[in-house]
Amino acid sequence: MKMSKQFPLNSLRVFEAAARHMSFTRAGEELRLTQTAVSYQIKLLEDTLGEQLFLRRPRQVMLTDAGARLAPKISEAFEIIDEALAGTKSQSDSTLIIHTTATFAARWLAHHLGTFQLENPGIAVRLETSQEMVDFTRTEADIAIRSGSGQWPGLRAHFLMKSDFTPMLSPALAETIGGVHEPADILKLRIIDPGDIWWLHWFAAAGLPEENLQGRPISRLGAQTIEAAAAIAGQGVAILKPEFYADDVALGRLIQPFELRATDGSDYWFAYPEARRHSKKITAFREFMRKMMPTFRD
Repeated sequence: MKMSKQFPLNSLRVFEAAARHMSFTRAGEELRLTQTAVSYQIKLLEDTLGEQLFLRRPRQVMLTDAGARLAPKISEAFEIIDEALAGTKSQSDSTLIIHTTATFAARWLAHHLGTFQLENPGIAVRLETSQEMVDFTRTEADIAIRSGSGQWPGLRAHFLMKSDFTPMLSPALAETIGGVHEPADILKLRIIDPGDIWWLHWFAAAGLPEENLQGRPISRLGAQTIEAAAAIAGQGVAILKPEFYADDVALGRLIQPFELRATDGSDYWFAYPEARRHSKKITAFREFMRKMMPTFRD
């Protein structure tokens, strides 16, 4: 067993304060302990060491030779610990770790993170992407931006935007069939990822609830932003969230043939642990999102 494991760290902290103040009373005031509790911790340490550390006299305590040898080394050890903890907290406070989907990162965050950092030069940003909802107890993260219900135990969630969707495709692909004029025209073209449940929701909303997409070539591309790139290249029709691709529509790379949108009941949310709601870096980014996204609400 390591020697350090044999000693009660609380007692060492109490000893360090008492030796520095030369007073059990003032050590107790600093550590918010009663004088009785301070005396108990000192006695526990003395019993563990087998050495008397203080001479108790009326209204005064004095270090013994053993106590005088020990005190500066214990003080130095706690200074090293405090410095290490302060450095860790400083690094933690200065780096904001955001977990989100590749699509939200590429289509929204990438356009706005630079502004956030200009407004908050003391906060660095680390962006992590995945399709899974982050588990804050297992993953290093400060906030998550995800689609879902917004009801997650232990998390505070703020609504960002609706997660609705509609078919989008390149103008050139639409022209291969003389244009897309009604929902059924979509079925004349290759559908990117026909196994995506969004298609069933949209076809049902369009009055084609019985449409069966089975038997079509499966193309799981892993992220909406990759499906959009395939659609821009004329590889098929993708089911996308139009707000993320307004630039591509403006540049003529994509068209949205129908105003009709559908939803699967999920929306985009800004979430973080309830216990960390007062964190300065989380507060700063929450207020930035509130300013930049008109649909943000508590």
